[in-house]
Amino acid sequence: MILDFAELSPNQIYHTLTQTIVPRPIAWVLSKNAQDTLNLAPFSYFTAISSNPAILMYAVGKKPTGEYKDSATNVELNQELVIHIADTSLAAVVTESASSLPNDESELQLANLTHLNLVEFNGSSLPRIEQCKIAFACKLHKVVEMGELPMKLMFVEVTRAYLDPQVATLSEDGRHKIDALALDPLARLGGAEYANLASVFKSERPK
Repeated sequence: MILDFAELSPNQIYHTLTQTIVPRPIAWVLSKNAQDTLNLAPFSYFTAISSNPAILMYAVGKKPTGEYKDSATNVELNQELVIHIADTSLAAVVTESASSLPNDESELQLANLTHLNLVEFNGSSLPRIEQCKIAFACKLHKVVEMGELPMKLMFVEVTRAYLDPQVATLSEDGRHKIDALALDPLARLGGAEYANLASVFKSERPK
């Protein structure tokens, strides 16, 4: 089967990409609006793109109202955010946080999210979610708008990282080793499907 993308609708392209580029990590983004209301939303067009400086990227689309989603608007306003890596036990909560709400309403007030605990993130003016074993405090680096829809690519620089001792150890060479199975990261597939890690194996690069 050969698909000619010039003959596909944007919706067909979206579903093709999101079901073939799998699994995708999820950036669970916490931000704050001008009234200090916290917003929390997941994005699976997300990846690390640089280590010096430490740059992550997530892509944000628009709400049904035509406005950009809060995770772009708020970050452009306040220049900061916290990106969490959620585990599979939080799948229903992450999904509910994708609800499209007005900018002055917080997803943290939704029924399935009220049990989330916000704790101080040392060095950041924003809190982090205690239930997440990995969190990145970030500052805005650059925004690139692209596409006919369009989308905003949010390039953000990591300033601090929280690593739960349950999943992180320090090796003799000074590197932090993350136990991927203990982290149990929630991964995005297509449609309403998610995945977890069933196993981890090694395949050494040629020297």
